[in-house]
Amino acid sequence: MDGRRYSFLLVALALVFISMGASLAQGQGKAGNNKKAPYDAASTHYEVLKPSKKGQEKFLCLARGACNGKHLTCPSQCPERKPKKNKKNKGCFVDCSSKCEVTCKWRKPHCNGYGSLCYDPRFVGGDGVMFYFHGAKGGNFAIVSDDNLQINAHFIGTRPQGRTRDYTWVQALAVMFDRHTLVLAAKRVSQWDDSFEALIVRWDGEEVNVPTDGDAEWRATDSDEREVVIERTDETNGVKVTVAGLVELNVKVRAIGEEENKVHNYQLPANDAFAHLETQFKFTNLTDLVEGVLGKTYQPDYISPVKRGVPMPMMGGEDKYQTPSLYSPVCKACKFKGQVDFASI
Repeated sequence: MDGRRYSFLLVALALVFISMGASLAQGQGKAGNNKKAPYDAASTHYEVLKPSKKGQEKFLCLARGACNGKHLTCPSQCPERKPKKNKKNKGCFVDCSSKCEVTCKWRKPHCNGYGSLCYDPRFVGGDGVMFYFHGAKGGNFAIVSDDNLQINAHFIGTRPQGRTRDYTWVQALAVMFDRHTLVLAAKRVSQWDDSFEALIVRWDGEEVNVPTDGDAEWRATDSDEREVVIERTDETNGVKVTVAGLVELNVKVRAIGEEENKVHNYQLPANDAFAHLETQFKFTNLTDLVEGVLGKTYQPDYISPVKRGVPMPMMGGEDKYQTPSLYSPVCKACKFKGQVDFASI
């Protein structure tokens, strides 16, 4: 066999092996038990193992990188990821990313932490600066607008006699990405009862029932692009949402109590407790030109224009960030490039 024919044969064999390897990889991707979406969150890519004799949960990290194959165990101070008495016990947070660690944290929004949106509405930006953005009663505003992510908020409110502006709260959030829309909303209730489920979750227009037993979580089955998980952080009215590669939200529904109503002189009607959302966001892969009431505070060169040292530093921008509806990614400063399927909402 001459040299040219031998070289041709080697190339042909190499192409055959490459084709076989690609087919095998595709087959594993479709049917493998360990399939993860292309945008799987490294921090949560692990296998749950049998707990220790003391009841501490154990994990085998499967994420790519230095933590791959490492075993992690929850500390005795927080032996479980999802403690049943969530209000009294911290949860074990497993991070199989480059941090490769387990930590104890409260499973609820931290309203003084980065990326928080609470109260009437008070934000803490990505720069750590606190500010208020009142929007308008019945209005919808872009909280975050980026190439691959849009988060809108619907504001409810009241304007007592003699006031020049509305008191407002965030009643609902719409998280838009790829072709999907996830909505988290607080039900209107006349009297607050924490044992009553006042949180509504909708996935592409269909209401979702997040289980209260077992792992107490719901996973999207029609989102091949990325992993979407909603898990309860309390028996009622509290969830953690993970949209892999984009955002995590800790959300809790709360209402305005009688004492709070009196202290702030909200003058709320007797038949409405103004149930609303308290939320803390953690973003992944935002672009440098991200926009939105909260989103812009994550720009690398952002300098907050609000006045420091005053009780209520105000942020403007209602005209730039108002959207026609909760589900619309359109505003003067919006930059979302996804293709939300509005017919399914």
